[in-house]
Amino acid sequence: MSWDTLKRKFPSVFMTNGARDQKKVALTFDDAPDPRYTPAILDVLAQYEVCATFFVVGDRAAKHPDLVARMMREGHIIGNHSFNHAVFSTLSMYQFEQQIWKTDGIIQKIIGVSPTLIRPPYGDLLSKQVSWGKENGFTIVNWDVDSEDWKKNPSSARVLANIKRTLQPGSIVLQHAGGGEGQDLSGTIQALPLLIEQLQSNGYDLVTLPELLGKEPYR
Repeated sequence: MSWDTLKRKFPSVFMTNGARDQKKVALTFDDAPDPRYTPAILDVLAQYEVCATFFVVGDRAAKHPDLVARMMREGHIIGNHSFNHAVFSTLSMYQFEQQIWKTDGIIQKIIGVSPTLIRPPYGDLLSKQVSWGKENGFTIVNWDVDSEDWKKNPSSARVLANIKRTLQPGSIVLQHAGGGEGQDLSGTIQALPLLIEQLQSNGYDLVTLPELLGKEPYR
């Protein structure tokens, strides 16, 4: 089912952007925590006093709880990005639920609260999984701006160009704070200061997803 169809069917549960009438943008980072890249991204955000939203993979969070704790301590929002980056649409409902609840338990143990925001790996999930999210008090958040920093190790200039292509008020920007084997996110790290400066100079307010969407981040 397409994202547009899911948005029409679940308007307050499946979201790809915020309101278009205010110059607000949310920076989001998937696949955290990763000691190769997440600390550098956190350093840049701290330098500019910008808070972002990090979607955390459960097995990585269990290995690097200090980085998850740092995100929370520095004012960032933490969301659920599955336990091991599974493709949700290929899973049974039991397997899907386990991906969410295992990660929820790991995050709760580290930061003391449970996220209400879920981002499915690859943005991919089924209508019945969104329905389950609604029944269990979750919001599914994808994006409308893809930096494509996951694709062929792009330069910072390419990352910025990809973001600029579809950015508008209310946008949710997809970037990554963790990578797989052979993946280099140097372009993301190098682009981030320029991205923040460009957005702010163009009058954008950089906010977290709960601020952009009017949702509670935790329970």
